[in-house]
Amino acid sequence: MRYQPPDIHRSRARTMRKDATKAENLLWQALRRDRLEGLTFRRQYPLDGYILDFVCFSLKLIVEVDGGQHAQSASDARRDAHFRRSGFTVLRFWNDDVVRNLDGVCMEILAAAGKR
Repeated sequence: MRYQPPDIHRSRARTMRKDATKAENLLWQALRRDRLEGLTFRRQYPLDGYILDFVCFSLKLIVEVDGGQHAQSASDARRDAHFRRSGFTVLRFWNDDVVRNLDGVCMEILAAAGKR
């Protein structure tokens, strides 16, 4: 049976797609439509009560793009641990890293994908 997130999570994810940060938009342009080595990513995807910035289900790879409010966040650590227990790899990048070094971020994503 296909996963159906609660309506409230679907609605919030839809809103987050519309109000994406500059860094999220830049990374999405690199990831969408299988542009990164044919990997298929979903954007702002609700899963297990969380909304993932980007997720590639075939590799169980989650990519998060964070601003300064996420620095040493205990809730982010709990969230990452939850998904790691489910077999996902979680990569986190700062907004500034994505904006200034998109190619480097994409290379790190590809490196993580190669390890899967």
